[in-house]
Amino acid sequence: MARPLRIEYDGALYHITSRGNERKPIFRDEKDRSDFLDTLTLVNKKYNWICHAYCLMNNHYHLIVETPEGNLSTGMRQVNGVYTQQFNRRHHRAGHIFQGRYKAIVIQKESYLLEVSRYVALNPVRAKTVKKPEEWKWSSYRGTVGYEKPHSCLTVDWILGQFGVKRRQAEKKYKEFVEAGVSERGIWNEVKGQSILGEEAFVEKLIGYVKGHQDIKEIPKPMRYIGRPTLREVLKGIDIKDKHQSSPKIIKAVIEYGYSQKEVAEYLGIHYSTISRAVSKGIKAIARNKT
Repeated sequence: MARPLRIEYDGALYHITSRGNERKPIFRDEKDRSDFLDTLTLVNKKYNWICHAYCLMNNHYHLIVETPEGNLSTGMRQVNGVYTQQFNRRHHRAGHIFQGRYKAIVIQKESYLLEVSRYVALNPVRAKTVKKPEEWKWSSYRGTVGYEKPHSCLTVDWILGQFGVKRRQAEKKYKEFVEAGVSERGIWNEVKGQSILGEEAFVEKLIGYVKGHQDIKEIPKPMRYIGRPTLREVLKGIDIKDKHQSSPKIIKAVIEYGYSQKEVAEYLGIHYSTISRAVSKGIKAIARNKT
């Protein structure tokens, strides 16, 4: 199975999700959830993490974590590893409880942290577990809006600071912000390469972390080719009337930029077999030139 390439650097911010094996619960009761947050608190202190938001559902969790020292992978081994040991010991079982690797999306802080925090807060509402976000006890939302003291793993200063200097006023405005997002469609269709959520300039800065890994098949294709030009750019000016051509642009689209032959054929409005022949000719020509 393709494994996402981890993008790690000092000051990176992530939306992290981890799910239970076979969709089974990773939290069976309140003690499990409390143990998880206590584990997160210890990891925050040990690795200098900043947790801006969390939501513990039944078979998965959401975290928004900032890593000033660029150590996401190291910290996450502790979070999931230590919690798994606690869970197994308490429930007299053995083996993994999480489904494969956790998923981590790098977030541009200034542009998307608030939106992602709202998504995390509304997760129980969208799952129809509760009607209002404050009704879900195991979310950072209650601590952020002042309904209770924030858990020791949580930092609310940055989020509330975007809504005002006075604490009560900021809490009220953040509450209104979250409630206004109940009917919105979400932001995940804006994620680039399954791994980055940010404006164009932010994505461009991070492309260097992915470049050079295009040939590693274990990395998902959208990540391997993040930042590639669009088909419109690659195939600009191509003569689709020449059915027998072995266009360098077609070869480039398929071999260099990783577009499928089907994608190219559909874009050009010609039969798949035409693209297949063009690519075959191109590969043979490349091979001849190397000999």
